[in-house]
Amino acid sequence: QVQLVESGGGLVQPGGSLRLSCAASGTIFRTDVMGWYRQAPGKQRELLGTITDGGSTGYADSVKGRFTISRDNAKNTVYLQMNSLKPEDTAVYYCNIARWDANYWGQGTQVTVSS
Repeated sequence: QVQLVESGGGLVQPGGSLRLSCAASGTIFRTDVMGWYRQAPGKQRELLGTITDGGSTGYADSVKGRFTISRDNAKNTVYLQMNSLKPEDTAVYYCNIARWDANYWGQGTQVTVSS
């Protein structure tokens, strides 16, 4: 079993920054690829990016250059640094571990970008 708990969301003005955290517990494998997603009201859940155990990252075009994913393997924690936030970044943000036999999600954390 895997538990994922996101934190760090909140209200931020356009152009501002936030850092989200996702703490993983349970049976975590060092080789787990961890990802960040978001879902805005009325829209499908969107993959923002992923990070491997070695720190290799990949990002969606919508956030490339603004968002950065990092990982602390010793703490089983993955981070999402979000800069230059826009109103369209408003969504619930989720972290994820995807394995061949299961998909794990946190409860999500709300990010609202508004003046």
